Amino acid sequence: MTETADVFAELLAELAAVHTKLVDRLSGPGDEQTLLEAHRWILSILQVAADVHVWADPARPRFVEIVGPYKKWGGDNADAYYRFAPIDPARTYRIRVRPGDAVYLSLTVYGGPRDGRYSDRIVGSLNSIEAPVRADGTIDMVLSADPPGDGIPWIKLEPDAVAAITRDYLNDPVGGRRAEWEVVADAPPLVHREDDAELAVRLRAALTWVRDQAAMVPVPLGEPNSVSEPYPVPTVTHGWAAGDAAYAMGSFELRDGEALVVRGRSPDCAFWNLCLWNPFLHTYNYDYERVTINGSQVVYEPDGSWEIVIAGRDPGRPNWVSTAGHPRGRIWLRWFLPDATPERPTAEVVAL
Repeated sequence: MTETADVFAELLAELAAVHTKLVDRLSGPGDEQTLLEAHRWILSILQVAADVHVWADPARPRFVEIVGPYKKWGGDNADAYYRFAPIDPARTYRIRVRPGDAVYLSLTVYGGPRDGRYSDRIVGSLNSIEAPVRADGTIDMVLSADPPGDGIPWIKLEPDAVAAITRDYLNDPVGGRRAEWEVVADAPPLVHREDDAELAVRLRAALTWVRDQAAMVPVPLGEPNSVSEPYPVPTVTHGWAAGDAAYAMGSFELRDGEALVVRGRSPDCAFWNLCLWNPFLHTYNYDYERVTINGSQVVYEPDGSWEIVIAGRDPGRPNWVSTAGHPRGRIWLRWFLPDATPERPTAEVVAL
């Protein structure tokens, strides 16, 4: 028996335990859809665990998608694409991106443990303002311990650098052109052989990832039908959060025939949106209904403010966001590169 086989058996047992916990907690009367979504969520975190811990190779890295329509977890949304590449701080990485139609674009290097736990700090980041588009339509970046000395935008790799995550946001995520990211490591090794001890370490990291993600959910609803005070662009982040966005969170809990009207005003920013999430911090199915809305899709009031209606059926008003059959859920707003911290939105339950 190999060490890898032993850890693999532990991973299977942990998945069974997570499934049992969620079924027990969500099987009562109420929102059956959330229980069904829990099964998809388990597969999503397992898929991400495999991509970022089992397969990822910092010597010959690739950017792999970690959220999307078929990977819903950790605060995904319909307007964004996130990609991951592993980092070895002793190496030099050369990044090239073709921005496409992205209105906000960034790369962030995170530092922290390499054992499957979330990163605990931002090592450095570059966005499309700090790394402008060149004449040929591309953006180049370098990640390395020492400065490249050629004027290319650079992120210094500290000894704990472990991962690079890209973000690109589109006002039109369906018809718009996605950004194209490439990464190459200098002087990669020429050969690789599978090693039992190394693969066991990778599987152990995947097991830790699944266990830690499962410990965070289901997220409690909080005070229903309200939005909290937005907090400013952070100086400290947790996990893989962005370092140049302001956020606000809230929740809804509606009966048949009710809607929640959220009113607010957004500062000048590169991009903003509002999303609805289930307790696993993933969006409802946006292939069929609008369950998120961004600043380019919103119909504004004459004074520049906005009014978004959250309801289970069309209220006959602009800016409707569907609950997709969920009686309760989380509300999340984000503003990238805002000129100021946004004002707190108001929320009011009204009859449809």
